[in-house]
Amino acid sequence: MNGLELSRAYYETFGRPMLEERFPELLPKIAVGLCGSGSECWGYDDAVSRDHDFEPGFCIFLPEEDEIDRRTAFLLERAYAALPAEFEGLKRSKMAPVGGARHGVIRRADFFRDKCGSPDGRLRLRDWLAAPETLLAEAVNGEIFFDGDGAFTAIRERLADMPGDVRQKKLAGRLILMKQAGIYNYPRILAHGEAGAAQLAVHAFAESAMHAVFLLNRRYMPYYKWRFRALRALDFGGNLADALEFLLLSDNEPDTAKTKEAVIGDIGALIVAEVVRQGLSDADGDDPEVHGYAVNDGIADPDLRSLHVLAAV
Repeated sequence: MNGLELSRAYYETFGRPMLEERFPELLPKIAVGLCGSGSECWGYDDAVSRDHDFEPGFCIFLPEEDEIDRRTAFLLERAYAALPAEFEGLKRSKMAPVGGARHGVIRRADFFRDKCGSPDGRLRLRDWLAAPETLLAEAVNGEIFFDGDGAFTAIRERLADMPGDVRQKKLAGRLILMKQAGIYNYPRILAHGEAGAAQLAVHAFAESAMHAVFLLNRRYMPYYKWRFRALRALDFGGNLADALEFLLLSDNEPDTAKTKEAVIGDIGALIVAEVVRQGLSDADGDDPEVHGYAVNDGIADPDLRSLHVLAAV
């Protein structure tokens, strides 16, 4: 049983009966689920993950105080804290009456403000540029087991897909960095005899290539610990994971370096082909930089288009 399954089972066994019996009037106003930080919110937890933060628990998301006041929220926090301390052989951590950082009673506005800077998920274009994608990913991951009025789910849906212009700005910058770091700088740095710096260039290429793949899938790139696992599950580009790992893990001896240059070129060409297929660029050839500028030129909002092409990376 992974963390999401454990959370749902604990909620169905103890949480839902508690809410229905003691707080039925709150059900139309609250949401319950597990999302946010932690591998369990992605379904990526395993035996290694159980060394910390692995326990029965779930989140109860409350609206603003004008709908559920502080006293009622406090009573709900106490009721959550009083739920059984052990479930399926796992013990809950001792927690303060006001709940824990990842489980317990949380104001909906506080959760989304922490993840995207907005209590209701409404962002201006410049806000979208500034919001870290790792946190946006945490705003929409996991599962919601119950949502009384649908408000929490509606905000998640609002945040699930960034505006097209923002996606293009980010993608344009990543394509240009792919060219600069991998195709142009990697062999030049090696020619200077700087193997360490060359590997940094490979890392910069891999980071930008991976980000471009997530953008082309309209998915947020998660925290680095889970990036390769998430990459392998994508419709487009999941098959690039092994090639990217090869670039990051291999040495820079002459024979290997020639292979790495070829792999870098192949990855770039595949990503460019998808950019063209999606109608984001009408440029010729497979130079990522050329297509990066074409993607930027296609941004509809003039202010966003006129920002430096690397403004979103």
